[in-house]
Amino acid sequence: MSTVQIGVIGTGSISSLHLDAYQNNKEANIYAVCDLNEERARKAAEKYGAEKVYTDYRELLADPVVQAVSICTWNNTHAEISIAAVEAGKHVLVEKPLCRTVEEALNVQRAVEASGKILQVGFVRRYDTNAQLLKSLANEGEFGEIYYAKATAIRRLGNPGGWFADIERSGGGPLIDIGVHVIDLCWYMMGRPKPVSVSANTYRKLGNRSNVEHLSFYQAADYDATKNTIEDMANAMIRFENGASLMVDASFTLHAKKDEMFVRLYGDKGGMEIDPETVIVTEKNNTIVNILPQTDHAGFHFQSAFQNEINHFIENVQNGTKPLSPVEDGVEIMKILCGIYESAATGQEVKL
Repeated sequence: MSTVQIGVIGTGSISSLHLDAYQNNKEANIYAVCDLNEERARKAAEKYGAEKVYTDYRELLADPVVQAVSICTWNNTHAEISIAAVEAGKHVLVEKPLCRTVEEALNVQRAVEASGKILQVGFVRRYDTNAQLLKSLANEGEFGEIYYAKATAIRRLGNPGGWFADIERSGGGPLIDIGVHVIDLCWYMMGRPKPVSVSANTYRKLGNRSNVEHLSFYQAADYDATKNTIEDMANAMIRFENGASLMVDASFTLHAKKDEMFVRLYGDKGGMEIDPETVIVTEKNNTIVNILPQTDHAGFHFQSAFQNEINHFIENVQNGTKPLSPVEDGVEIMKILCGIYESAATGQEVKL
């Protein structure tokens, strides 16, 4: 099989994880990069040895050498670029979330199905080695029926500002940025049951909190503390057709003692914790036993998970196989996310 020629669209912060992983994959070649900021694109090209630099993604997609693309742009461009890419005959790895609305998601799905090309959604948490270990155990019935999950992605001070805080470009705040990771991970571990309803709340009480001193946090390249049109935090109860349920909350800013990330799932034969470290809970000889799997990383490891994700994408492109996180899963997660925002806005439970 020939080396896959890659184009990376968007060379902001998240792109480095894609670019590093492509560079580490012997079956991939970083052929082209694209960014509205030409200087930033040229720096990425120099660092990773890309032959071509573009400032218009349409020109990159028109390049016949490019076989597959990573889309690492603002959320409001994901649908547009994904559709254009598959229609141009390119395979696509698009960063999460798939887009901003269910309508956009369905448009992407239709375009992917009509093109016959692969679209892999960047639900990177699925690709973590520990997550795959737990998923294999779940598939073997180790936990029985998983009927309840609980997930938290809390930053006490972590509004990145910039496009992340601009609802027109982002589609939402912490829910759609970090909450999406834990929602998808739980849903995937539960066996992807059909979501049927959502009851949720969002809050805008604290704003950016740029006044806080002595604590540093990630800031977007276009950081501006005065522009903030997103929620501070969101919480939700999601119900599924099989009777299972998921409780989730996510925040960029909250009067909490510390940042907190945890993911826990409970079945009738056992339970699992994915964050902050991997734990299996079960019973042996009428005794509750906590098992700590011996793996390279006790919890989620960003770099290796991204490497696994990119390796999987390249294999799919070469073999024509379906991704672990296909477009239809992106659509279902958008239904959940949009349902949460609708429920919060109306103050009522929303049927999905």
